[in-house]
Amino acid sequence: MTYSELSRILTAYIMSKEDLVSVEYEIFGRVQGVFFRKYTQAEGRKLGLVGWVQNTDAGTVQGQLQGPRSHVKEMQEWLKSTGSPKSRISKAEFKNEKAIDSLEHSSFNIVR
Repeated sequence: MTYSELSRILTAYIMSKEDLVSVEYEIFGRVQGVFFRKYTQAEGRKLGLVGWVQNTDAGTVQGQLQGPRSHVKEMQEWLKSTGSPKSRISKAEFKNEKAIDSLEHSSFNIVR
């Protein structure tokens, strides 16, 4: 069994035992031009989340996360305090958090 197959099986098991949630986010600070979207996508995928991330005209980064509650919470902490190595996060806002019955996305994408 490959690591990828094992990861999918474990993610499916965790998701079957835990509530799924969806939350929207916007991150402020020095978050554009510092590979923030790329690192966000990688961290989201590592945690088994789905959703999207994009730059805004206002200089922020926004998106949506979906997955098991504990993984979404872990990603929220990462977005608040870690980000990409060269980013400087001044504020993270989360809104419209809700329980969902199923995932509305199939992967974690960068929207251009």
